[in-house]
Amino acid sequence: MKRLTLLIPAAIIAGAIALSAMFIVDERENVLVLRFGQVEQIRTDPGLYFRLPFFDQVVRYDSRILGLQSQPLEVTPADDRRLVVDAFLRWRISDVQQFRQAVGTEGVRAAQVRIERILNAAIRQVLGSVPSNAVLSEDRTGLMNQIRDVSRREARSLGVDVIDVRLTRTDLPEQNLAATYARMRAEREREAADEIARGNEAAQRVRAQADRTVVELVSSARRDSEIVRGEADAQRNRIYAEAFGQDPEFFAFSRSLTSYERALTGSNTAMVLSPDSDFFRFLRQIDPSGSAAADQAAEDEARADAAAATPAEPEPAAAEAPAGAPAEAPAEQPAPAAGN
Repeated sequence: MKRLTLLIPAAIIAGAIALSAMFIVDERENVLVLRFGQVEQIRTDPGLYFRLPFFDQVVRYDSRILGLQSQPLEVTPADDRRLVVDAFLRWRISDVQQFRQAVGTEGVRAAQVRIERILNAAIRQVLGSVPSNAVLSEDRTGLMNQIRDVSRREARSLGVDVIDVRLTRTDLPEQNLAATYARMRAEREREAADEIARGNEAAQRVRAQADRTVVELVSSARRDSEIVRGEADAQRNRIYAEAFGQDPEFFAFSRSLTSYERALTGSNTAMVLSPDSDFFRFLRQIDPSGSAAADQAAEDEARADAAAATPAEPEPAAAEAPAGAPAEAPAEQPAPAAGN
């Protein structure tokens, strides 16, 4: 009974020692087993492991990807335009033993401080070699990759692997905003003036080309019209000549009618011409009432009566005609004009 009383505490103590000798490695962590400050075991695979109780110390580190948000950093690009930059870095522990030797017992907190210093140095190095326009444009992706590569190379001595670096904010300092905006506005106005000048120049070229084309087209059209007009005038003159050759009297009559139509238009036309002018030759020959023909017949009859009432003078003896010549016929008296 007394022995059983002693065995129970011994079994409890032995169980406690056995439990303290065992430790479990989770899949989200890496484990170092230290004996008197020296690394005895490195456990990165999940499972159940053993250590020497009271002598070995188990130190656990997170094996997942960790994030680091840097503090606002003021950098000066190549064009001396200062920028305020914030960056976000993702990292993880790649070598647990080297990480332990680099940061000591402070662990992840000390590692983040040192990684932030490395990140700030990389940001100043990369962004200081390019103008601010490159930082504010689409080229910033390449710049972030350069910062990541520089940070990864420097952080490798800590047993840390830098996964990615992103610039979360890239702004101008408050004291420089007004001057920067004024300079940007002046640059944009200059570019706008250059574009307007180039547009006006192009418009002048187009307008000059259009004017030249108009002149060429109008000249060509006038030349063609003059050719057509000349051919038409020649054909018209030919037709007039043929018509005149066929009936000159009718042609003269037609031309006179055209002249009358053009000259006697209007309600108040006045012309000062001699009555015997050739312009009224056809008007004198036309009398719709027939009075002119009657007057002419009466005048001719009066002349015939006067001639009959006057005694005829003796005619001189005719010269003796030679033998065999025919005798002259008496002259015929003109017949009086018949009235219409």
